[in-house]
Amino acid sequence: MTDSSADQSKTSRPQIVSGPLRSTILLLALPVLLEQLLSFCVGFYDTFLSGHLAESVSANATTAVGLAAYVGWLASMIFGLIGTGTTALVSRFWGAGEFAQANRVANRSIALATVLGCIVFLVVFAGAPLVPRMMNMDPETSRIVIRYLRIDGIGHIFTGVSLIGAAALRGSGDMRSPMWILGLVSVLNIIVSTTLVYGLGPVPEMGVDGIVLGTVTARVTGGLLMLAALVRGLSGLRLMRKELTFRGELVSRILRIGGPAALDGLIMWGGHFVFLKIISMLGDGDFDSPIFAAHIIGIQLEAITYLPAVAWGHAAATTIGQSLGSSNHDRAIRAGHEAVRQCCMLSLVITLVFFFGSHAIYSLMHGNAQVVAVGAPAFRMVALFQVPLAASIIYVFALRGSGDTRFPMWITIIGVIGVRIPVAYVCGVVLEGGLYGAWIGMCADMVVRALLAFSRYRQGSWSKTRV
Repeated sequence: MTDSSADQSKTSRPQIVSGPLRSTILLLALPVLLEQLLSFCVGFYDTFLSGHLAESVSANATTAVGLAAYVGWLASMIFGLIGTGTTALVSRFWGAGEFAQANRVANRSIALATVLGCIVFLVVFAGAPLVPRMMNMDPETSRIVIRYLRIDGIGHIFTGVSLIGAAALRGSGDMRSPMWILGLVSVLNIIVSTTLVYGLGPVPEMGVDGIVLGTVTARVTGGLLMLAALVRGLSGLRLMRKELTFRGELVSRILRIGGPAALDGLIMWGGHFVFLKIISMLGDGDFDSPIFAAHIIGIQLEAITYLPAVAWGHAAATTIGQSLGSSNHDRAIRAGHEAVRQCCMLSLVITLVFFFGSHAIYSLMHGNAQVVAVGAPAFRMVALFQVPLAASIIYVFALRGSGDTRFPMWITIIGVIGVRIPVAYVCGVVLEGGLYGAWIGMCADMVVRALLAFSRYRQGSWSKTRV
């Protein structure tokens, strides 16, 4: 690290470990919130584009976009193997003033992310045909989905670098650099996708392929920008060739902390995949049915609640990690509760918008009247559970920020496998409750996970977790 980087590190550290807690959490969360909003616009806009293509392909396109979102979510969960450990260790070292160690963690993490990104691409490319086969899709939908997933998989090579780089920067307390990089990527995604979908000048109209090519272009750009930022040494973290290695105790610590988080993600994704299968059963196994399209839109809309939850979750994780590194356990405990209080105020606003605007929102998102008729009433119910959803996300982030990644894994097992899937199947399929019945299982899962996460956090034993 250069002298200027070290000086910057020393001046920024006290603001997080000893400044006013309320304003510290807020100032850390706001840049991440803006970044999350821009990222959400991409998924929202991709779904919007797919829903307004020619009627003959719009349902298939929406299915492809939705499944790609699920695969992308799986990829981000896998990258959590590295990202969770990265944030926990960088923030601990930063809080303790051990900036050189924090920099070594960042370098090891980028090296791991590069290899893992290539592995994810190969798995997605080889496994793409299995997705439509497992879901009994018709040949035309299968063709679109396979092609979409394989093209989309290329971007995951670079997604790993951008996500892990952002995790390292946030651990150091730098929320703005990831905001600028990932925010720019989101804007680029929208511009390129629109241009390729509808054509512009010499650029031909590409339809569904234009959506995914815009996504890949943005992801590649994001990975390259993150590497450039780390080469420059933003916020005291600098890539150095001699530190880009897979050896040493730090690598083991990163993977040991992140292992349960990655397994947590895989369990969560697997549970949601089964949940998707249940949703398809509501439409007689049809993945281009109005019910399935309504579900995909609902999941995309619910991402609005994830935005502030993830933002305040990152703020809590960084503050907790650095506070524990500086041996301020009381501040660490108060940080999680403060993040939840601030975010739940926003979640209440989202609840009101979803509840009273469900029909208008669905009408905007899809041109098919059946999709609107199925989705809007069920989504009004889901609107009432946005506060527990946000609270569960933030408390899990807080626990992981301390290095406690095992208990959140059990929360996922109980909530998704023990509650969501069986309740959704009984209420949606057995009792013929349709999408409304299936989403009862989803809402029950939100409540159970929120209660379990709050209970664990309130005990405070996580603050003694060794990383």
